[in-house]
Amino acid sequence: ISDTDQWKALQAHVGAIHKTHLRDLMADADRCKAMTAEFEGVHLDYSRQQATTETIDKLFKLAEAAKLKEKIEKMFNGDKINSTENRSVLHVALRAPRDAVINSDGVNVVPEVWAVIDKIKQFSETFRSGSWVGATGKPLTNVVSVGIGGSFLGPLFVHTALQTDPQAAESAKGRQLRFLANVDPVDVARSIKDLDPETTLVVIVSKTFTTAETMLNARTIKEWIVSSLGPQAVSKHMIAVSTNLKLVKEFGIDPNNAFGFWDWVGGRYSVCSAVGVLPLSLQYGFPIVQKFLEGASSIDNHFRTSSFEKNLPVLLGLLSVWNVSFLGYPARAILPYSQALEKLAPHIQQLSMESNGKGVSIDGVRLPYEAGEIDFGEPGTNGQHSFYQLIHQGRVIPCDFIGVIKSQQPVYLKGETVSNHDELMSNFFAQPDALAYGKTPEQLRSENVSENLIPHKTFQGNRPSLSFLLSSLSAYEIGQLLAIYEHRIAVQGFIWGINSFDQWGVELGKSLASQVRKQLHASRMEGKPVEGFNPSSASLLARY
Repeated sequence: ISDTDQWKALQAHVGAIHKTHLRDLMADADRCKAMTAEFEGVHLDYSRQQATTETIDKLFKLAEAAKLKEKIEKMFNGDKINSTENRSVLHVALRAPRDAVINSDGVNVVPEVWAVIDKIKQFSETFRSGSWVGATGKPLTNVVSVGIGGSFLGPLFVHTALQTDPQAAESAKGRQLRFLANVDPVDVARSIKDLDPETTLVVIVSKTFTTAETMLNARTIKEWIVSSLGPQAVSKHMIAVSTNLKLVKEFGIDPNNAFGFWDWVGGRYSVCSAVGVLPLSLQYGFPIVQKFLEGASSIDNHFRTSSFEKNLPVLLGLLSVWNVSFLGYPARAILPYSQALEKLAPHIQQLSMESNGKGVSIDGVRLPYEAGEIDFGEPGTNGQHSFYQLIHQGRVIPCDFIGVIKSQQPVYLKGETVSNHDELMSNFFAQPDALAYGKTPEQLRSENVSENLIPHKTFQGNRPSLSFLLSSLSAYEIGQLLAIYEHRIAVQGFIWGINSFDQWGVELGKSLASQVRKQLHASRMEGKPVEGFNPSSASLLARY
């Protein structure tokens, strides 16, 4: 893509942008109005990006050169766009309407998806009604979901966002959902603290049922159940999200209580499969989770059918490419002004960095430009008291501000100037302007700031951000937000010409860990010395 005239036109355009300041760009009312887009109550304002309407036109031409429209269609049509693993990429099928047709290998996968959804719906209703009982005849009210990476971060984000939604909270009364991901025994201790095995159901999430950390945690939790309730309790207290029915059965779980998913779902894109839908339905009931799926599906349709000028994921993806590859900003801060979205940034970290953290093109050629983004974030206003100092006066980091018009938990104290939510949102509106406009030495002098402090109190401004404003934060909007980020990340990958759907970078560390594991076993059980490692690793292992 970097050999195209369209890429080179953007490179040449960078100089013109460097001559502008957001202070001046923001004075143009027509530009500000043009740099907004809206879909179903999700409002996007990207007028605080270091860009003009000309920049956006040039980015649309780049999208054309990269065959973006064609690549989006290929994804929805089930083409094997994950070429290194020879797989379709069909997380959109997980939330498609029942009558949709989405093919993989010439077979419509939607009926298979709905067969699993119907099974989850039925199982969750049986479970929540108290008809499903544990080994001692008591209904189960606690769920521990055991999985790592995509089997954990996505579902945890949705769970955290739903916890304080009034309708979801009402449905979850008297129930607990916890997640166990880390193989660290501390995480096991935390996830079962104060839980009674008698009233606990454990969901083991592992496609192959061989993931090292997950299966060790599964055996540890199984031991906790068996030591309290006996071996026959496993089938009553453990279920699985897996496709390896043979290993599920050998583990002691009834294969009828295994919920499948498919090779065309990547782990980090699997929250809308049984991976997320099962534990979330057990906690909140299927109707709430269905709303979440419908929200994601609405964005899928918008992404596929809307013109690029109005297409939220396309606009966002193109702006990210502009910031990373042309303006040279390697990071992005995700700043939701909503505590309910506190687990959004950790999920997007994986979604983005595992998808686009690549150094070669989809054809295996070393990239001559920077791709991928370093993602981090924290809810406002917490982040303001943490890392905003650097964002305002240190490195330039483009920011995503996410605000919600209607609070999940409104509070208004008599005698206060504004409600608690308005206090929060005052910061949501102020921070992007502070980043864009900054504060000049002249302004500081007019306020009689002493000369020696002027350099310290000057804000250069011209720091890009964009703002999302959601009407509310129910299950539907949570689904929308998830899908917007999923597709934005795909757009970036499609433009950069990389495979956003494999993750070979996670393999090497795993294989080296297996050598260490053998050494630890040999040293602990047979007293063997540490051998076959470099001097540094050998010394650290000996000390351990």
